[in-house]
Amino acid sequence: MGAPGSGKSTIGKLLAEKLRVDFIDTDELIEKSAGKSISAIFVEDGEAAFREIEAEQVAVAVAQSNGVVSLGGGAVLNPTTRELLKTVPTLWLEVSQQAAASRVGLAQARPVLVGNVRSKLVQLLQERTPLYQEVAAFTVETSDKTESDVLAIALEWVQSVN
Repeated sequence: MGAPGSGKSTIGKLLAEKLRVDFIDTDELIEKSAGKSISAIFVEDGEAAFREIEAEQVAVAVAQSNGVVSLGGGAVLNPTTRELLKTVPTLWLEVSQQAAASRVGLAQARPVLVGNVRSKLVQLLQERTPLYQEVAAFTVETSDKTESDVLAIALEWVQSVN
């Protein structure tokens, strides 16, 4: 889990590959279950509808997976999801506002960042950081690290808890 631009999908896929386990991206599950893109859900149905689908799909992914599950950055907004995440080894990929902004660019595919990307990221980080801290069993600060560095740290932690 982590904010937009923290590397959740990239590191999640690499970690699953190294561990030889399945990788599930809950954003993909959401789109499949809704039959439309996340952006379309936000526009047509609203963020509340998206968050409801997201909570359902996170619960399904966590229950059915024996591998790595990548969550959308806002999944932690749901109290039930936070309680669920406390029951499984949860890794927080922490990222600074500056690094996140440079990684997400103009964020056309990220509906929560529409508008002023930098100010939206600051707001998201302020709102979500305490929630990430609440559920994280382990944290990797990704801002100044390469993918290989983050992967090595995450892999070492996962192997230590298994």
